[in-house]
Amino acid sequence: MIGIVLASASPRRSELLRQVGLDFEVVLSDIDESNKENLKADELVQHLAYHKALDVARKVANRDNGKNRYLVIGADTVVVKDGILGKPKDRNDAIRMLKHLSASWHEVMTGISIIDTADFESVKSLEVTRVKMKELSDDTILAYVDSKEPMDKAGAYGIQEKGALLVERIEGCYFNVVGLPLARLSDLLKDFGVPVL
Repeated sequence: MIGIVLASASPRRSELLRQVGLDFEVVLSDIDESNKENLKADELVQHLAYHKALDVARKVANRDNGKNRYLVIGADTVVVKDGILGKPKDRNDAIRMLKHLSASWHEVMTGISIIDTADFESVKSLEVTRVKMKELSDDTILAYVDSKEPMDKAGAYGIQEKGALLVERIEGCYFNVVGLPLARLSDLLKDFGVPVL
């Protein structure tokens, strides 16, 4: 029996795993998520996904002295337009980000890493989706920011909630924009002997 562990506090990632019928537990990592090494966005999300997974893999392997085998899933998502847009620091930061994204394309990048606690073998992967924002009026931006929805989301919007009203079109994996590219994740889990379907 292989246990699945999600190394993420994101309720959206948990929802997506439940959506495809995966039985899993959530264990949070304690890593510093700042970009001290000044990595490019695609490198950063894979670096953070791996280190989140590694931190949690060590925790779950230690708690039962390695008796059980776990696959630990780490993920990190950023929005990229003229640099990395993380989660807004405050209301004004959210407004600034949404004005920056208005009427233009940006990229959403998610790094995924899976670590097997049996031998600490790991894989890393990257998913990129292009998103086109509608032209957003100041009133629309303020109404959306005042809904409080953007405050815990990279790029200050969530496509799976009211933020869907801001998006004109996407090219690529929708679930990646939510925070976890499910088809890619399914392929990676299958390589570890855990078919999702």
